[in-house]
Amino acid sequence: MPHKNHKPEEIVAKLRQVDVLLPQGQSVAEAVRSIGVTQFTYYRWRKEYGALKTNEVKRLKELEKENERLRKAVSDLTLEKLILREAASGNF
Repeated sequence: MPHKNHKPEEIVAKLRQVDVLLPQGQSVAEAVRSIGVTQFTYYRWRKEYGALKTNEVKRLKELEKENERLRKAVSDLTLEKLILREAASGNF
């Protein structure tokens, strides 16, 4: 089965679609099959995105990217500091 990367907005939309189908009498298996994912994927998505709205998901992804960028910057600065400390102590 091919692996498809779903955008967070699509995931939230599909979760809402299942939320609509369940009260209509469909089982979880039928509802999940109708959105084209496995039950495992559905429960994983629900755990990660269940309580979020579309705009909150976008903001979450932006914050994750920003956090990754800042971690890389701190890592680079720490490495530079260690190199300068080594050079200042005369251990070439």
